[in-house]
Amino acid sequence: MGRAPAIRMAARLAGALLVSATLAAGASHAAGLTVYSAGAVKAALAEAAANYEKSTGQHVAVDYVPVGTLMRGLEQGAQQDAIVLSAEQMAQAEQKGWAMPGSSFALGTVAVGLAVREGAPIPDISTPDKLKQTLLAARSITYVAPDKGTSGKHFAGVVQQMGIADALKARTVLADGGYALEPVARGEVEIGVQQITEILPVKGIRLVGPLPAPFGKTTVYAIALSANAKSVAEATAFFTYLRSAEVRRIFVAKGFQVP
Repeated sequence: MGRAPAIRMAARLAGALLVSATLAAGASHAAGLTVYSAGAVKAALAEAAANYEKSTGQHVAVDYVPVGTLMRGLEQGAQQDAIVLSAEQMAQAEQKGWAMPGSSFALGTVAVGLAVREGAPIPDISTPDKLKQTLLAARSITYVAPDKGTSGKHFAGVVQQMGIADALKARTVLADGGYALEPVARGEVEIGVQQITEILPVKGIRLVGPLPAPFGKTTVYAIALSANAKSVAEATAFFTYLRSAEVRRIFVAKGFQVP
């Protein structure tokens, strides 16, 4: 084969490969919506997304990550159709151009709670003093690392305000994220603190209750279109479903207060 025909064949092959790659990318994208979400909504959003997929055939792929990791991903240009953040962080995402302004709405509100292993004595955390006594008496405590999650950041501030951070340091196990209280269920840690929506799904533990005022914290979680969303129409349809009475019931059952 001469040089010219060989070049033309190579060009046609390159063109065919480009078309194939484009179609593959389109097929992958058409496979469903992509959502980048804070972990606190996992139990509720996963069920809602599964129900939506069953009724519509539209797949919703949700990547649940600790908030700190999520924010760094957005800063680095992570690609998704929608994002779920606390209302405070959503405002920041809009300011930085990561979320589409005006597209967000609240999914629900959750409190930070304390839990122990199922069958263990239930501590009294009804007042700030009793919470402090409970923490000081605990053999070990776990919560999400402050730079990874909303509840961890808040609770680290609580023990600082109480003046017991140094006393608890050697007994504290910091988690990277996810369901941080699983070690409590296994009996490896005595007490755990996390968002209530991340406590309730863990089998083998018992929720004692939310942290008492003034150390309690409630967080509103919201969803919005990503500024780099590709499937805007599909995401908008999913958002309509998330506003339904069916989804409100799901979120309530998973520990949220809903608007």
